[in-house]
Amino acid sequence: MPNYIALAVPFFFLLMGLEIWAARLRGAKVYRLNDAVSDLSAGIFQQIGLVFLKVGILVAYGWVFEHARILDLPSGPWAFLLALVLVDLLYYWWHRLSHEVNVLWAAHVVHHSSEEYNLAVALRQGVLTPLTSLPFHLPLALLGIPPLAFGLADAVSTLYQFWIHTRLLGKLGPVEGVLNTPSAHRVHHGINPRYLDRNYGAILVVWDRLFGTYEPEGEEVVYGLVKPLRSFQPFRAQFHFFGDIAARMSATPRLADRLRVLVKGPEWTPPGMAPLPQPEPVSPATFVKHDPPLAARLAPYLVVQVGIAVAGATALMFLESTLPMPQLAAGAALVFVTLAGWGGFLEGRRWAVPLELTRLALLVVLAAFLAWGTPRGIPVVAVSALGAAAMAAWAFLASTSAPHRLRPG
Repeated sequence: MPNYIALAVPFFFLLMGLEIWAARLRGAKVYRLNDAVSDLSAGIFQQIGLVFLKVGILVAYGWVFEHARILDLPSGPWAFLLALVLVDLLYYWWHRLSHEVNVLWAAHVVHHSSEEYNLAVALRQGVLTPLTSLPFHLPLALLGIPPLAFGLADAVSTLYQFWIHTRLLGKLGPVEGVLNTPSAHRVHHGINPRYLDRNYGAILVVWDRLFGTYEPEGEEVVYGLVKPLRSFQPFRAQFHFFGDIAARMSATPRLADRLRVLVKGPEWTPPGMAPLPQPEPVSPATFVKHDPPLAARLAPYLVVQVGIAVAGATALMFLESTLPMPQLAAGAALVFVTLAGWGGFLEGRRWAVPLELTRLALLVVLAAFLAWGTPRGIPVVAVSALGAAAMAAWAFLASTSAPHRLRPG
């Protein structure tokens, strides 16, 4: 089956460009470079991780379908439509439990850590969420939903949810009663107390209305986390709540309660511990976003690097079934080092420059690795070396243009 997410990447960026243009026409600012780069880091992180996780997920689904299904459904459009409705229903319950169960929330929280709301936030995904959603998808295999129908329905569900991450579209009239819309999903991303844990649907909002979790948009939404992340580090964004779980378990007196921390909600306080603070009212006027300054000359450098990294990551997604595993792993490792460097620059860390120079050197090594034994191997390596040297000089000059903004840590 084609990788529909990889095929959609150019359209994602086209629509983000249109969103920026439309916002400027309205005199609104809906993007910040640091937050948008962090969003893309999380999206790339997940998709590169999925390159390695996908085989296991497909094998698990296929095995249940082949050996344990209880129905033999006919293939064709009806199988796809049934799969689409069931995928949507099971997504609702996976999504709801991902807010109510700590170990699931730890994987999903990355999607909520942006303090903006725009189409780039749709790409901000947790690398572990394909694994946490797998148990919710296996019942479809039991029911006899063919893998192809399931895969297509899951892709449609994922692609649908892209367009609802925008502040530029208001309420859509009667549609709000049936479909998930930007207005309904803005509520889901809000940290206003009245908006917490509401509107879990993917395509349909009827599940929220049926199961009592629907909340219409009223007061202006404040986006982010009740306990703000305050970081653009991609690895911290992906895994920070696992550290919170470990700390809470360590501080819990009783063994049974330590285990309950995993399956209780983020707001649960074990007996014998001080209760967690309750969410307080917030407003856009009083909420302070995480927005450390970025050296002016670093901004265009990061934009160029983002473009290169997106192209490279998309290529890996297309080549996931044909590229040998050592080369695939080398490419993925380079992408992860790239993401870490972005986080360092966005946070103004001094280690970002040597890490970036190391990454550029590794880029030349990877080019040699991929081109080894090919007729054009030497020219490819030479061009890569020249390009990396030019990028290294640019990165060094850009970062030293404002050294007071680079700090240790």
